[in-house]
Amino acid sequence: MSDDRIRIDMEDAIAILTVARPEKLNAFDIDMLKALASACDTIEADGNIRAVILTGEGKAFCAGGDIKAWGAMRPEEFGHQWVRFGHRVFERLATLRMPVIAAMNGHALGGGMELAAAADIRIAERQIKIGLPETSLGMVPGWSGTQRLVKHFGAQIVRRMVLGGEVFTAEEARSNGLVDAVVETGTVVAAAKDYAGRIVKRGPAALEICKLMIASANGEDNGTAVEALGSILAAKTGDMKEGVAAFSGKRPAEFKGEW
Repeated sequence: MSDDRIRIDMEDAIAILTVARPEKLNAFDIDMLKALASACDTIEADGNIRAVILTGEGKAFCAGGDIKAWGAMRPEEFGHQWVRFGHRVFERLATLRMPVIAAMNGHALGGGMELAAAADIRIAERQIKIGLPETSLGMVPGWSGTQRLVKHFGAQIVRRMVLGGEVFTAEEARSNGLVDAVVETGTVVAAAKDYAGRIVKRGPAALEICKLMIASANGEDNGTAVEALGSILAAKTGDMKEGVAAFSGKRPAEFKGEW
């Protein structure tokens, strides 16, 4: 789906994925979620991309979900069309085969923090604030705030944000492991490009495999990781090539156990 509020720009082997709705602090509506899913498919299919930088346009990284997009939904619509769909989209981002760096140029609140958590590396500008304010609206984090964030950062820090409503500065977030580095205002995209430059010099196959193995070790969809790794391995064997050739030629396969 095309939506100019989700933009992909290319710099050599680096894709810069920008959430561009600055007048709403880059808050998501349904069409933006659909466009983000489409952008992930586009990036995944491009064999030239080795790293992704995720950032926001203007003064915010992302303010989460636009309340006007979901506030009037019926409960079943809210649960299925908003929460479950958004969760699937963020999972799509989290499972891109190449490393993703969140360049947090501004505040990341609610769904914005959940968006940043879908990245592998988070770099934040010094002035930003991070939090999960959903319970102040009588709702709960729905785009992996109580799931991925707990796996990545630990239950206690998530309790402090969700139950106590604590909002952290960039330095506090770094101290608590929510972000990996803090840089000066206006420099985060350049810092992310420097980090992405380190990534693209490494073996892309090794990076993809390592990302899957780390996710598996962290309890993130072990079944998908195991099947993906097994499928990649099988696809490189002589047996699979022979099996495909035999099927196409309508003949019995002659497997030799070649790796």
